[in-house]
Amino acid sequence: MKRILVVVTLLVAVSLVLSACGGGSAANHLEAIKGAGVIKVGTSADYPPFESVDESGNKVGFDIELMEEIAKRLDVKVEWVDMPFDSLIAAVQEGKIDASISAFNYSEERDQTIDFSDAYYTSEDAFTVAENFAGTITNPEDVAAYKVGVQTGTTQDGWLTDNLVAAGKLPEENLFRYDRVDQAMLDLQNGRIDVMMSDYVPAQALVEQLGGLKIVYNGVLSSGPMNIVIPDGDAELQQAINEIIRQLDAEGFIDGLADKYFVE
Repeated sequence: MKRILVVVTLLVAVSLVLSACGGGSAANHLEAIKGAGVIKVGTSADYPPFESVDESGNKVGFDIELMEEIAKRLDVKVEWVDMPFDSLIAAVQEGKIDASISAFNYSEERDQTIDFSDAYYTSEDAFTVAENFAGTITNPEDVAAYKVGVQTGTTQDGWLTDNLVAAGKLPEENLFRYDRVDQAMLDLQNGRIDVMMSDYVPAQALVEQLGGLKIVYNGVLSSGPMNIVIPDGDAELQQAINEIIRQLDAEGFIDGLADKYFVE
């Protein structure tokens, strides 16, 4: 009997210690993040000025600073996970990361498997060519006559596939998909492709950075509002991030980031 009492006493003591240290299970995903003090965020750091890596190996850009500020207001730190763009949604679904920010645009297809935050910025699409490009692109469909590059898994990829390839206007073999947009721009510069479709702001940044390129068209085709990707049905995390986005918008923080990073 005495041995049993001793064991019970020890178990109660251990339980109390674990409770005091936060060892109990969290009520929801947001509470688990706050309990850990870290939010694991995925990005594809190849899309300046939204996300890229500087010479010192640090992640920089509009999305990076925005997410760092959101995390600060959640009272946690960001653990960045860099991976190919088309792997990010699956990583959120599988719980490998808590959220993802990488110039994501809302789409109904994506919304079936994950959730989105409120929009924090609105983007346009762009077609970029080499400076010596001799063709003519007056309307978006005109790119069907050329070799076109695009980043895999983007809304631009979807637009080209659905509107040009599926319609028989752009041969499948003339659509070149890339893991990284900077690789595509280098191929464009070297003449391996004729046109690159991407978001307008990163296109501006890479034209300025790489040289020898120019934008021949910009407008809203596949893009639009940009959102943070979060797990499907994660209401508490979604609400917390949305509240912070509204605060940052009202305070002028987001406008300040746009002034800092975007080429006018």
